[in-house]
Amino acid sequence: MIPSLFRSILCLVSIFRMFFRHCVGAVITKPSMEPRIIGCPRRHLGPFLRRRISVVFVCLITTLASPNALGLEGVKWLAGSAVEGGMIIGQLPAGSSLTLNSEIIAADKNGIFILGFHRDSDTPAILSLTGPDGRSANTTLPVQQRAYKIQRIDGLKSNHVTPPQSRIDRINRDAAAVRAARTDHDAGAYSGDFIRGFDMPVTGQITGVYGSQRILNGAPRQPHYGIDIAAPRGTPIIAPAGGRVTFVGDLYFSGWTVLITHGLGLNSTFLHMEKTNVAKGDLIPRGTVIGTVGSTGRSTGPHLDWRLDWQGRRLDASLVRTQIAEFAKNN
Repeated sequence: MIPSLFRSILCLVSIFRMFFRHCVGAVITKPSMEPRIIGCPRRHLGPFLRRRISVVFVCLITTLASPNALGLEGVKWLAGSAVEGGMIIGQLPAGSSLTLNSEIIAADKNGIFILGFHRDSDTPAILSLTGPDGRSANTTLPVQQRAYKIQRIDGLKSNHVTPPQSRIDRINRDAAAVRAARTDHDAGAYSGDFIRGFDMPVTGQITGVYGSQRILNGAPRQPHYGIDIAAPRGTPIIAPAGGRVTFVGDLYFSGWTVLITHGLGLNSTFLHMEKTNVAKGDLIPRGTVIGTVGSTGRSTGPHLDWRLDWQGRRLDASLVRTQIAEFAKNN
C-alpha cells in the first residue's frame, strides 16, 4: 500500500509541475499567447501537454483501481477503467451494496455491476460500499479526462443553427419521452447479456466519433454522444446484445429511433433509421434485426448513430465495446 501511495503522490507532483511550467511559464515568457491558456482549462491545453497529463492520470488510475488501494475490501474490479465515456465492470461480495455519488448501483444475482462515466466527468466519483453487517466504506475514484474534437463555424444563418419556434414544443416532447424510456431498466431474461460482449449493430465505416462538438456562431451545441457508422440505405441493423425495447418513435432530430435496455442501467439507442421492425415492450435476443439504416431526422446521409447511456451518463460505444470484450475474453 505504501509504494502505491508513494507512486500516487509522485503522479500528483508531476501534474502540478507540468501545470506550473506550462501556465506560469507561458504568462511570463510568452505574454503574446492567447489569454485563455493562462487559466489552463483542459479543453484548451496543447496536444503535447494533454498527452502528458493523460499519462499521469493513467498512472493514478492504475495505482488506485485495485480494491485494496480503493479501500473497498472484497470488491473485484474485473475490467474497464474510470475514463470519460468508459465503464468499469466489477463484482460485489455477497450481501453487499454499492452507491456512486449516492446513486444505488444495480447488480445481478452474482454481484456483477457496472459503473459508467459521462463525457465531462470533471469531479472524482464517490463510491460507497455497504457490507452485509451494515458497515460502510467510502472512497474517491479519479476519472481520466479526454480531449475532444471541437469544430467552430461562424457566419451561419440563424435558421440553420436554431430550429424554428414552431418545432421547439415537439423537440421538448421528444426529449421528455426519451428521458422517460431511459429510466426503464427491466430487460427481463436478457438482463446483463451484454457482459458477453457487444456485437456491432451494423458493418460500415466509422464517420463520427463520441465527444465531438460544434460551436456554431459562438454557441456551443450538444456534444455528439454516439458513433456514426456509414452504410447503404436499407442495411439491416441488429441488436448488439439482448434486451427489451423501451422506445420506438419518429423524433425531430434523430428520425426513427429505437431504444433498448440491456439491464444494470445500460441502454442502447439507434438513430436515423429508415424502418423499424420492433415495438415497445418486445424482448429480443442479440442478433435480432431491429430495423434498417436510413437518413431520417436531421441527417445528411444514410448512417446509423449508435449510442450508449448508463443511469443518465452518456458513454462511448466504441470504447465500452472494447472494455467489455476485455472482460469477455478473460471470463
